Amino acid sequence: MYGSPVAEAPVIREPLHAPVAHLIRGGVVEGVHYGSVVVLGADGAVRFQLGDTEAAFYPRSALKPVQAVAMLRAGLPLDGELLSLTAASHSGEERHLAGTRRILELAGLGEDDLRNVPDLPFDPVVREAWVREGRLPSRLAQNCSGKHAAMLYTAKLNGWSLDDYLDPAHPLQQAIAEIVEDLTGQRIAQVTVDGCGAPLFAVSLQGLARAAARIVTAPPGTPEARVADAMREHAEMASGSGRDVAALMRAVPGLLTKDGFEGVQVAALPDGRAVAVKISDGADRARIPVAAAALARCGVDPAALAEFATGPLLGGGAVVGGVRPAPALTDDVLAATTAGAAYA
Repeated sequence: MYGSPVAEAPVIREPLHAPVAHLIRGGVVEGVHYGSVVVLGADGAVRFQLGDTEAAFYPRSALKPVQAVAMLRAGLPLDGELLSLTAASHSGEERHLAGTRRILELAGLGEDDLRNVPDLPFDPVVREAWVREGRLPSRLAQNCSGKHAAMLYTAKLNGWSLDDYLDPAHPLQQAIAEIVEDLTGQRIAQVTVDGCGAPLFAVSLQGLARAAARIVTAPPGTPEARVADAMREHAEMASGSGRDVAALMRAVPGLLTKDGFEGVQVAALPDGRAVAVKISDGADRARIPVAAAALARCGVDPAALAEFATGPLLGGGAVVGGVRPAPALTDDVLAATTAGAAYA
Protein backbone atom coordinates (compact mmCIF):
# COMPACT_ATOMS: atom_id res chain seq x y z
CA MET A 1 0.00 0.00 0.00
CA TYR A 2 2.59 2.53 1.11
CA GLY A 3 4.40 3.88 -1.93
CA SER A 4 1.65 2.79 -4.36
CA PRO A 5 1.22 4.82 -7.60
CA VAL A 6 -0.22 8.30 -7.10
CA ALA A 7 -2.39 10.00 -9.71
CA GLU A 8 -2.29 13.66 -10.64
CA ALA A 9 -4.00 16.18 -8.37
CA PRO A 10 -7.74 16.74 -8.85
CA VAL A 11 -8.74 19.83 -10.79
CA ILE A 12 -9.52 23.00 -8.83
CA ARG A 13 -12.86 24.24 -10.19
CA GLU A 14 -16.34 25.23 -9.11
CA PRO A 15 -17.86 21.84 -8.20
CA LEU A 16 -20.81 20.69 -10.29
CA HIS A 17 -22.96 19.65 -7.33
CA ALA A 18 -26.40 18.06 -7.65
CA PRO A 19 -29.50 17.94 -5.39
CA VAL A 20 -28.78 15.44 -2.62
CA ALA A 21 -31.35 16.31 0.08
CA HIS A 22 -34.76 17.93 0.36
CA LEU A 23 -36.11 19.93 3.27
CA ILE A 24 -39.75 18.88 3.50
CA ARG A 25 -42.28 20.95 5.46
CA GLY A 26 -45.91 19.89 5.44
CA GLY A 27 -45.54 17.84 2.28
CA VAL A 28 -43.83 20.63 0.31
CA VAL A 29 -40.18 20.83 -0.71
CA GLU A 30 -39.18 23.98 1.17
CA GLY A 31 -35.47 23.75 0.43
CA VAL A 32 -32.92 21.78 -1.54
CA HIS A 33 -29.39 20.95 -0.42
CA TYR A 34 -26.89 20.40 -3.21
CA GLY A 35 -23.79 18.30 -2.85
CA SER A 36 -21.83 15.32 -4.12
CA VAL A 37 -21.76 11.64 -3.17
CA VAL A 38 -19.52 8.73 -4.15
CA VAL A 39 -19.88 5.03 -3.35
CA LEU A 40 -16.95 2.66 -3.85
CA GLY A 41 -17.19 -1.13 -4.10
CA ALA A 42 -14.89 -3.48 -2.22
CA ASP A 43 -12.66 -3.55 -5.31
CA GLY A 44 -12.26 0.23 -5.18
CA ALA A 45 -14.35 0.85 -8.30
CA VAL A 46 -16.96 3.62 -8.30
CA ARG A 47 -20.38 1.99 -7.93
CA PHE A 48 -22.42 5.19 -7.70
CA GLN A 49 -21.72 8.89 -7.93
CA LEU A 50 -23.83 12.00 -7.85
CA GLY A 51 -22.63 15.56 -8.34
CA ASP A 52 -18.92 16.25 -8.74
CA THR A 53 -16.76 13.62 -7.06
CA GLU A 54 -13.52 14.39 -8.89
CA ALA A 55 -13.08 18.13 -8.23
CA ALA A 56 -10.66 19.29 -5.55
CA PHE A 57 -12.28 20.02 -2.18
CA TYR A 58 -11.27 20.29 1.46
CA PRO A 59 -12.22 17.23 3.58
CA ARG A 60 -11.76 19.25 6.78
CA SER A 61 -11.76 16.99 9.85
CA ALA A 62 -12.80 13.95 7.81
CA LEU A 63 -9.09 13.71 6.97
CA LYS A 64 -8.06 13.25 10.61
CA PRO A 65 -7.84 9.43 10.44
CA VAL A 66 -5.30 9.86 7.64
CA GLN A 67 -3.34 12.38 9.70
CA ALA A 68 -3.36 9.91 12.60
CA VAL A 69 -1.99 7.17 10.34
CA ALA A 70 0.83 9.50 9.29
CA MET A 71 1.73 10.23 12.90
CA LEU A 72 1.86 6.53 13.75
CA ARG A 73 4.15 5.99 10.77
CA ALA A 74 6.35 8.74 12.19
CA GLY A 75 6.61 6.93 15.53
CA LEU A 76 3.65 8.11 17.63
CA PRO A 77 3.26 5.35 20.28
CA LEU A 78 -0.47 5.70 21.00
CA ASP A 79 -3.32 3.18 20.84
CA GLY A 80 -6.81 2.80 22.23
CA GLU A 81 -8.59 5.85 23.60
CA LEU A 82 -5.68 8.23 23.10
CA LEU A 83 -5.24 7.21 19.47
CA SER A 84 -8.97 7.67 18.89
CA LEU A 85 -8.64 11.13 20.42
CA THR A 86 -5.78 11.84 18.02
CA ALA A 87 -8.27 11.45 15.14
CA ALA A 88 -11.09 13.22 16.96
CA SER A 89 -13.29 16.22 16.49
CA HIS A 90 -14.23 15.94 20.13
CA SER A 91 -17.10 17.47 22.07
CA GLY A 92 -15.00 19.02 24.82
CA GLU A 93 -16.19 16.62 27.51
CA GLU A 94 -13.97 16.05 30.53
CA ARG A 95 -12.75 12.73 29.11
CA HIS A 96 -11.51 14.56 26.02
CA LEU A 97 -9.74 17.23 28.04
CA ALA A 98 -8.17 14.61 30.31
CA GLY A 99 -7.04 12.57 27.31
CA THR A 100 -5.43 15.56 25.67
CA ARG A 101 -3.64 16.43 28.90
CA ARG A 102 -2.38 12.84 29.07
CA ILE A 103 -0.92 13.00 25.55
CA LEU A 104 0.82 16.25 26.44
CA GLU A 105 2.15 14.72 29.67
CA LEU A 106 3.56 11.76 27.75
CA ALA A 107 5.35 14.26 25.54
CA GLY A 108 6.62 16.23 28.54
CA LEU A 109 4.65 19.27 27.35
CA GLY A 110 1.74 21.41 28.52
CA GLU A 111 -1.32 23.20 27.21
CA ASP A 112 0.73 26.32 26.46
CA ASP A 113 2.64 24.36 23.82
CA LEU A 114 -0.53 23.85 21.76
CA ARG A 115 -0.93 26.14 18.75
CA ASN A 116 -4.56 25.43 17.89
CA VAL A 117 -7.11 28.24 18.16
CA PRO A 118 -8.71 28.69 21.63
CA ASP A 119 -12.41 27.85 21.59
CA LEU A 120 -15.35 26.77 23.71
CA PRO A 121 -16.37 23.09 23.77
CA PHE A 122 -18.12 21.88 20.60
CA ASP A 123 -21.03 20.14 22.34
CA PRO A 124 -23.85 22.66 23.07
CA VAL A 125 -24.65 21.25 26.52
CA VAL A 126 -20.99 21.11 27.55
CA ARG A 127 -20.44 24.59 26.13
CA GLU A 128 -23.38 26.07 28.05
CA ALA A 129 -22.10 24.58 31.30
CA TRP A 130 -18.61 25.90 30.51
CA VAL A 131 -19.99 29.43 30.04
CA ARG A 132 -22.14 29.27 33.19
CA GLU A 133 -19.02 28.41 35.15
CA GLY A 134 -17.32 31.50 33.76
CA ARG A 135 -14.69 29.54 31.87
CA LEU A 136 -13.06 31.15 28.86
CA PRO A 137 -12.19 29.64 25.45
CA SER A 138 -9.12 27.44 25.66
CA ARG A 139 -6.86 25.48 23.35
CA LEU A 140 -7.62 22.35 25.36
CA ALA A 141 -11.39 22.67 24.84
CA GLN A 142 -11.11 23.25 21.09
CA ASN A 143 -12.31 20.16 19.24
CA CYS A 144 -8.97 19.44 17.53
CA SER A 145 -6.82 19.57 20.67
CA GLY A 146 -6.20 15.80 20.71
CA LYS A 147 -4.77 15.95 17.19
CA HIS A 148 -2.58 18.92 18.08
CA ALA A 149 -1.28 17.25 21.23
CA ALA A 150 -0.40 14.17 19.17
CA MET A 151 1.32 16.35 16.56
CA LEU A 152 3.48 17.88 19.27
CA TYR A 153 4.28 14.43 20.71
CA THR A 154 5.23 13.15 17.24
CA ALA A 155 7.43 16.17 16.58
CA LYS A 156 9.22 15.85 19.91
CA LEU A 157 9.88 12.13 19.43
CA ASN A 158 11.53 12.89 16.10
CA GLY A 159 13.58 15.81 17.41
CA TRP A 160 11.68 18.27 15.24
CA SER A 161 11.00 21.86 16.30
CA LEU A 162 7.82 22.47 18.26
CA ASP A 163 6.95 26.15 17.89
CA ASP A 164 6.35 25.84 14.16
CA TYR A 165 4.79 22.36 14.01
CA LEU A 166 1.84 23.78 12.01
CA ASP A 167 4.00 25.20 9.23
CA PRO A 168 3.28 23.27 5.99
CA ALA A 169 7.06 23.10 5.45
CA HIS A 170 7.63 21.46 8.86
CA PRO A 171 8.89 17.84 8.67
CA LEU A 172 5.76 16.64 10.47
CA GLN A 173 3.40 18.29 8.00
CA GLN A 174 5.50 17.07 5.08
CA ALA A 175 5.22 13.52 6.46
CA ILE A 176 1.44 13.93 6.80
CA ALA A 177 1.14 15.26 3.24
CA GLU A 178 3.03 12.23 1.95
CA ILE A 179 0.58 9.83 3.61
CA VAL A 180 -2.41 11.89 2.41
CA GLU A 181 -1.20 11.38 -1.14
CA ASP A 182 -0.44 7.72 -0.56
CA LEU A 183 -3.83 6.81 0.93
CA THR A 184 -5.97 8.98 -1.34
CA GLY A 185 -3.97 7.82 -4.36
CA GLN A 186 -3.61 11.33 -5.77
CA ARG A 187 -1.47 14.41 -5.50
CA ILE A 188 -2.65 17.19 -3.20
CA ALA A 189 -4.29 19.95 -5.24
CA GLN A 190 -3.92 22.80 -2.75
CA VAL A 191 -2.74 23.46 0.79
CA THR A 192 -4.40 25.99 3.08
CA VAL A 193 -5.12 26.39 6.81
CA ASP A 194 -7.91 24.55 8.62
CA GLY A 195 -10.05 26.21 11.29
CA CYS A 196 -7.78 24.90 14.07
CA GLY A 197 -4.64 26.26 12.39
CA ALA A 198 -3.27 22.99 10.98
CA PRO A 199 -2.49 22.57 7.28
CA LEU A 200 -5.47 21.43 5.22
CA PHE A 201 -5.05 19.45 2.02
CA ALA A 202 -7.38 19.54 -0.99
CA VAL A 203 -8.13 16.16 -2.56
CA SER A 204 -11.19 14.75 -4.34
CA LEU A 205 -14.24 13.10 -2.82
CA GLN A 206 -13.20 9.87 -4.51
CA GLY A 207 -9.75 10.21 -2.97
CA LEU A 208 -11.21 10.67 0.50
CA ALA A 209 -13.36 7.54 0.13
CA ARG A 210 -10.36 5.62 -1.18
CA ALA A 211 -8.28 6.63 1.85
CA ALA A 212 -10.97 5.41 4.26
CA ALA A 213 -11.19 2.11 2.37
CA ARG A 214 -7.43 1.62 2.57
CA ILE A 215 -7.45 2.31 6.30
CA VAL A 216 -10.12 -0.31 7.11
CA THR A 217 -8.67 -3.00 4.84
CA ALA A 218 -5.06 -2.71 6.02
CA PRO A 219 -3.49 -5.77 7.70
CA PRO A 220 -3.79 -6.07 11.50
CA GLY A 221 -1.15 -4.20 13.43
CA THR A 222 -0.42 -1.66 10.71
CA PRO A 223 -0.83 2.04 11.48
CA GLU A 224 -4.00 2.09 9.37
CA ALA A 225 -5.55 -0.85 11.21
CA ARG A 226 -4.58 0.61 14.59
CA VAL A 227 -6.39 3.86 13.77
CA ALA A 228 -9.49 2.05 12.52
CA ASP A 229 -9.58 -0.20 15.60
CA ALA A 230 -9.11 2.67 18.02
CA MET A 231 -11.85 4.82 16.48
CA ARG A 232 -14.35 1.98 16.26
CA GLU A 233 -13.68 0.70 19.78
CA HIS A 234 -13.68 4.19 21.31
CA ALA A 235 -16.20 6.01 19.12
CA GLU A 236 -17.20 8.49 21.82
CA MET A 237 -13.56 9.52 22.26
CA ALA A 238 -13.38 10.29 18.54
CA SER A 239 -16.55 12.38 18.77
CA GLY A 240 -18.61 12.62 21.95
CA SER A 241 -21.65 11.45 23.88
CA GLY A 242 -24.78 11.68 21.78
CA ARG A 243 -22.90 12.45 18.55
CA ASP A 244 -24.29 10.97 15.34
CA VAL A 245 -20.84 9.73 14.28
CA ALA A 246 -20.52 7.46 17.31
CA ALA A 247 -24.13 6.28 16.98
CA LEU A 248 -23.59 5.36 13.33
CA MET A 249 -20.52 3.27 14.16
CA ARG A 250 -22.49 1.44 16.84
CA ALA A 251 -25.42 0.82 14.49
CA VAL A 252 -23.35 -0.66 11.64
CA PRO A 253 -20.88 -3.35 12.80
CA GLY A 254 -17.32 -2.73 11.64
CA LEU A 255 -18.07 0.70 10.17
CA LEU A 256 -15.45 3.43 10.42
CA THR A 257 -16.82 6.92 9.87
CA LYS A 258 -15.65 10.49 10.42
CA ASP A 259 -17.35 13.84 9.96
CA GLY A 260 -15.90 17.18 8.93
CA PHE A 261 -17.09 20.76 9.02
CA GLU A 262 -18.83 22.15 5.94
CA GLY A 263 -20.98 19.07 5.46
CA VAL A 264 -18.38 16.32 4.97
CA GLN A 265 -18.77 12.67 5.94
CA VAL A 266 -16.68 9.63 5.03
CA ALA A 267 -17.36 6.02 5.97
CA ALA A 268 -15.92 2.61 5.15
CA LEU A 269 -16.85 -1.01 5.84
CA PRO A 270 -14.30 -3.72 6.73
CA ASP A 271 -14.30 -5.17 3.20
CA GLY A 272 -13.39 -1.81 1.64
CA ARG A 273 -16.79 -0.58 0.54
CA ALA A 274 -16.77 3.14 1.20
CA VAL A 275 -18.77 6.34 0.78
CA ALA A 276 -17.95 10.03 0.95
CA VAL A 277 -20.34 12.98 1.10
CA LYS A 278 -19.95 16.72 0.68
CA ILE A 279 -22.89 19.07 1.22
CA SER A 280 -22.20 22.16 -0.89
CA ASP A 281 -23.58 24.76 1.51
CA GLY A 282 -21.96 23.09 4.51
CA ALA A 283 -25.33 22.26 6.10
CA ASP A 284 -24.80 19.83 8.94
CA ARG A 285 -28.46 18.81 8.97
CA ALA A 286 -28.15 17.16 5.54
CA ARG A 287 -24.85 15.37 6.21
CA ILE A 288 -26.06 12.25 8.04
CA PRO A 289 -29.27 11.57 6.06
CA VAL A 290 -27.28 11.75 2.82
CA ALA A 291 -24.50 9.58 4.25
CA ALA A 292 -27.08 7.01 5.40
CA ALA A 293 -28.57 6.87 1.91
CA ALA A 294 -25.09 6.42 0.44
CA LEU A 295 -24.38 3.57 2.87
CA ALA A 296 -27.63 1.91 1.83
CA ARG A 297 -26.46 2.12 -1.78
CA CYS A 298 -23.23 0.58 -0.50
CA GLY A 299 -25.19 -2.47 0.65
CA VAL A 300 -25.80 -1.69 4.34
CA ASP A 301 -29.20 -2.91 5.56
CA PRO A 302 -31.59 0.09 5.47
CA ALA A 303 -33.14 -1.10 8.73
CA ALA A 304 -29.84 -0.45 10.51
CA LEU A 305 -29.83 3.07 9.06
CA ALA A 306 -33.45 3.99 9.78
CA GLU A 307 -32.68 6.38 12.64
CA PHE A 308 -30.21 8.27 10.44
CA ALA A 309 -32.34 8.42 7.26
CA THR A 310 -33.99 11.73 8.10
CA GLY A 311 -33.58 14.74 10.35
CA PRO A 312 -36.85 15.99 11.91
CA LEU A 313 -38.16 19.50 11.19
CA LEU A 314 -40.30 21.09 13.89
CA GLY A 315 -43.21 23.48 13.58
CA GLY A 316 -44.83 24.77 16.75
CA GLY A 317 -43.02 22.09 18.71
CA ALA A 318 -44.34 19.23 16.57
CA VAL A 319 -42.65 17.33 13.75
CA VAL A 320 -43.98 18.71 10.46
CA GLY A 321 -41.36 17.39 8.08
CA GLY A 322 -37.67 16.73 7.84
CA VAL A 323 -34.47 16.60 5.85
CA ARG A 324 -34.52 13.58 3.57
CA PRO A 325 -32.21 12.30 0.85
CA ALA A 326 -33.18 13.30 -2.67
CA PRO A 327 -34.82 10.63 -4.86
CA ALA A 328 -31.64 10.28 -6.93
CA LEU A 329 -30.06 8.71 -3.84
CA THR A 330 -32.99 6.66 -2.56
CA ASP A 331 -34.68 5.27 -5.67
CA ASP A 332 -34.68 1.47 -5.64
CA VAL A 333 -32.66 1.42 -2.41
CA LEU A 334 -34.57 2.97 0.47
CA ALA A 335 -38.00 2.91 -1.16
CA ALA A 336 -39.61 1.16 1.79
CA THR A 337 -38.12 3.39 4.48
CA THR A 338 -37.48 6.79 2.95
CA ALA A 339 -38.40 7.51 -0.66
CA GLY A 340 -41.95 6.26 -0.34
CA ALA A 341 -42.58 8.78 2.44
CA ALA A 342 -40.46 11.58 1.01
CA TYR A 343 -43.32 14.05 0.81
CA ALA A 344 -45.44 12.83 3.69
